[in-house]
Amino acid sequence: MWSGTAVPTGSESSTRSIYLLYPLKMHTMKKSSGTILLITAFAFLFTFQTSGQQTLAEKLGYAADAKLLIIHADDIGLAQSVNDATNSAFASGGITSGSIMVPCPWFIDFAEHYKTHPDLDVGIHITLTSEWDYYKFGGVLPSTEIPSLLDENGYFYPTTEEVGQHADPAEAEKEIRAQIDRAIAYGIKPTHLDTHMGSVLAKPELVQIYMKLGMEYGIPVFAPRMLLMGVPAEEGEMIKKEYVLVDRMFMLNDIGPEASWEAEYGKMIERVSPGLNVLIVHLAFDNAEMQAVAINHPAFGATWREKDLKYVQSQTFHDLLKANEIQLVTWKEIGALN
Repeated sequence: MWSGTAVPTGSESSTRSIYLLYPLKMHTMKKSSGTILLITAFAFLFTFQTSGQQTLAEKLGYAADAKLLIIHADDIGLAQSVNDATNSAFASGGITSGSIMVPCPWFIDFAEHYKTHPDLDVGIHITLTSEWDYYKFGGVLPSTEIPSLLDENGYFYPTTEEVGQHADPAEAEKEIRAQIDRAIAYGIKPTHLDTHMGSVLAKPELVQIYMKLGMEYGIPVFAPRMLLMGVPAEEGEMIKKEYVLVDRMFMLNDIGPEASWEAEYGKMIERVSPGLNVLIVHLAFDNAEMQAVAINHPAFGATWREKDLKYVQSQTFHDLLKANEIQLVTWKEIGALN
């Protein structure tokens, strides 16, 4: 039996970005908070057959003890501001990966951009929540096909908890499948699946569906290692042999816009260690559009997102990466090793 709860990663009550694992066993996640969200030993669900004692870094052409880092941008498609900022960050080398929200109005805009930039590392940010006060969206499917996923006004619920309370698993499966199908139909070749606000962690049945669809489509799915707490030792050893483990994930969490982005991210970069690390950022320009989208949401709002953008594009950031001998990689590169 699968069980689990969402882990808050911001001031909102629900998780903004949580990644899951394929069908092993899932155990209860405990809530965590603090300025830095550090999840140790993230599991990358793309079966990866090891050969000898060669490390992932060696397979990618680096030294065995290299510090590998994926810089990942969430929420592509949310707004034009987000798309423009993400495209800028991809072009400048500020990020190496991102994931797109298919139900959102600006999905098509990015899909068109992707047609001329097919080498971008882009996954699908499975979306079952709509958390903003005045900027709302529902599913890819008609409301008559997914009524349990929608509130009285026909939009996704704002919190992961409400998804867990109301979502019919069969309807959720249809919607998640439709999001994957639409992305593929628009020419996007997903490098991974992840989940907006951890909504697929809302109830065990949704986790099972998420895992099943990842397997069916052959798309990598991600999970925090803590979901495997309590797994028998024998199974744990099997996981180590068959799965690539992301050793650490970092993300700004629950800080005010007055905080020093340079100081906060600097502490994270100093903690990047040998193995595979992931840094999650949320990008946008602080313009009228994004301010309206994120009104009353200082956490992950317009100012926050532009600060993220400026930081990942800053010379300070890249000098720090260089000083710490960090190698930037993508999910696409790792997936190609299978």
